Amino acid sequence: MTSDEHTSARRAFLRAALVIGTLAVGRVLLPSRVVETGGPHRTPAPRTAGADPPAGAGRPATAGPLETHPLRPMAGETSRSGPGASPPHPDVAFTLSTDRREIFLTFDDGPHPRHTPDILRILHRHDARATFFVVGENAVAFPDLLRDIADEGHAVANHTWTHPQLTTLPPGAVRSELGRTSSLLEEVLGSAPDLARAPYGAWDDPSLSICNDLGMSPVGWAVDSRDWTTPGAETIADTVLAEIRPGAIVLSHDGGGERRQTVRALEWYLPRLLADGFRPIRIEP
Repeated sequence: MTSDEHTSARRAFLRAALVIGTLAVGRVLLPSRVVETGGPHRTPAPRTAGADPPAGAGRPATAGPLETHPLRPMAGETSRSGPGASPPHPDVAFTLSTDRREIFLTFDDGPHPRHTPDILRILHRHDARATFFVVGENAVAFPDLLRDIADEGHAVANHTWTHPQLTTLPPGAVRSELGRTSSLLEEVLGSAPDLARAPYGAWDDPSLSICNDLGMSPVGWAVDSRDWTTPGAETIADTVLAEIRPGAIVLSHDGGGERRQTVRALEWYLPRLLADGFRPIRIEP
């Protein structure tokens, strides 16, 4: 949510292993080779997303010019790999155990008044479910979108209040960022979230302990769509299709900036995933 410039160090593709145990206890143990969060330097990238392509279109077109919107753009997400990457935290879920071709689409940084409804329409059209990690200061501005997400059968999860890097904050500030968002979601939806994702995927022991105290399980990702770099809708779609595998958690964004590329990419790759036998479902604790 900040305008800080972080250096985006793309981490080598996540060698995710199946999660041991269950998310319900707030800690999901994975082999240490599974990787997730970004390095100490990250680069924010202006993000772009967009409208659905025309019916019958082939590959997604590149998004048009950026539009103005009331939500502040967020610093770029990262996945953890490459030179200088710190080791993954063993208590964060990157993949989920499944004996079927189930996958887990996730969308961060919303809700956004344009892009979130566009994504919900695409998911509804294909009877797919997803998990939305929402930012509190966006959620408080658009509570009806929270209800729309939940009413469509998707999971609504915690992505902090203002999208800071939790590992740079004192414990009291971390608790406020996560706790304030959980309280809002409980007020609007009737129940507090049981899943959380740290901005930039950056967790440490103190922030994970607070996440656990608040009754939430930490969630990372195994497939970074890199939509936050605005590489074009076709590139986003190709990235997801190339890296998908059963149990993978996929990182995309419905807020934090322009998301026309994300929307167009989803419109293209989702039916292809379904045709390949993948089933997108929500993350359940």
